[in-house]
Amino acid sequence: MTVGILGGGQLGRMLALAGYPLGLRFRVFDTYVEAPAGEMAELVVGKSFDDREALARFAAGLSLITYEFENVPVDAARFLAASVPVFPPPEALEASQDRLTEKTFFRELDIPTPKFSAVDSRESLDAALETLGTLAVVKTRRLGYDGKGQLIIQQATDVQAAWNTLQGQALILESFVPFDREVSLLSVRGRDGETAFYPLVENYHHSGILRRSIAPAPATPPALQAQAEEYGKRVLEALDYVGVLAIEFFQQDGRLLANEMAPRVHNSGHWTIEGAETSQFENHLRAVLGLPLGSTAPRGHAVMLNLIGTVPESAAVLKAGDTHLHLYAKEPRPGRKLGHITLRDDDRDAVQTQANALEKLL
Repeated sequence: MTVGILGGGQLGRMLALAGYPLGLRFRVFDTYVEAPAGEMAELVVGKSFDDREALARFAAGLSLITYEFENVPVDAARFLAASVPVFPPPEALEASQDRLTEKTFFRELDIPTPKFSAVDSRESLDAALETLGTLAVVKTRRLGYDGKGQLIIQQATDVQAAWNTLQGQALILESFVPFDREVSLLSVRGRDGETAFYPLVENYHHSGILRRSIAPAPATPPALQAQAEEYGKRVLEALDYVGVLAIEFFQQDGRLLANEMAPRVHNSGHWTIEGAETSQFENHLRAVLGLPLGSTAPRGHAVMLNLIGTVPESAAVLKAGDTHLHLYAKEPRPGRKLGHITLRDDDRDAVQTQANALEKLL
């Protein structure tokens, strides 16, 4: 059985690594001849993700197709779905690619979000700020990730500069949330509707890029986990979803506000490779293949640290306790995710102490 993966980044690479013990083969589609997943699988290179001729070559003989990033063109996914099963469904891509569509979708499912308003002119930006308040975040509706395409407006003098930077693109204004912390939920749903949830994860970002994830999230009452799972279930069922889904939340005063979702395996779930009974990557493959899901129970406590821009000496990392180093075979450059480190221990305080020491070394 050969599985096709749209996207050849590190997530595709880790999907392939998780699938080989299951006896699977993989073919990857990307526009970059040196895509990291190309070291793990046959690589088909297209001129773009809309390159129909290359997509047809990619799809020939595949058992099913999945994707490792959410900006695959919906039309391309539907083109492929006409001949090969595609999971998650293209409708999930459509719901997540536009922030206005995504927030509206959450609200239709009675999932709380920050207040928001569409922006298509300087006048509509001023009107939205009048309604939502001056402290707000203006974002591009499409293609923003890792902090790209978004600016915080703190005072009236910031408005013109934000407009000068982002005008000409479809925008959304969201009220700024003074959150207590950021958390994410990874859900997985099989082809038969079987559903499982990983514990909430606490996330720390810097310059819009995820730097650290702690799993399970400390001080998480059962009611908060149940609230997150209920929201996740609503999304999974509304989309007839198959595969792993990540939803990022702001936690504020004991409640969750949905920020965004990713219809794929997710950076905040990398800890599951060593820190859970079944990794998010294996469970994603189990789901899309129609196999029974694996346990999502954590194996003690874990901290995941992203390696951004530079890679440390492997020996210095690996001597630090129960530490696992993952490198993505990517050329270093500022702001680029080059790998991650997972630390695991049965004692929560011990793993946090080890992570703090390792972070100083990095």
